[in-house]
Amino acid sequence: MGLCKICYHGVVHAPAFRLPDQNGKIHTLSDYRGGWLVVYFYPRDFTPGCTKEACGFQTAIEEFGKRNIAVVGISKDSIESHKKFADKYNLTFPLLSDPDHRTIEVYDAWGKKKFLGREYFGILRNTYVVDPKGRIAKSYIGVNPLTHVREILDDIDSMIEST
Repeated sequence: MGLCKICYHGVVHAPAFRLPDQNGKIHTLSDYRGGWLVVYFYPRDFTPGCTKEACGFQTAIEEFGKRNIAVVGISKDSIESHKKFADKYNLTFPLLSDPDHRTIEVYDAWGKKKFLGREYFGILRNTYVVDPKGRIAKSYIGVNPLTHVREILDDIDSMIEST
């Protein structure tokens, strides 16, 4: 699968998704058509890097809102885990559950990882910015959870100014 399979005339369109959030509400890519969308993939609720990343998005959520940018996080954790994670850290944006990692795979956010010399497959920390027409405007692969929220805002400001 992967993003290269959704290229049309040199434009990469964001893959469609239909996933439940931490409250059980279904979200689809088309729900966000007409506005900018940040789709970030993260390995697991409550881990140090994922917590820092989610809290970074939450801290900047008003800045995203002022720019008409929605944010969704996706992992393979359950709805229940997402609910506990969102409640503990007061996260107000959707955390989407993809237990079968189908959407994760389509977005090329599933791959080989290495930890303590052990190789395994899991979620890669990737982020995609989707423009109002549903196209991938920018990809961030293997992001630093401490700095990439600011990087995304700066990049989107540049993209918005050039349109």
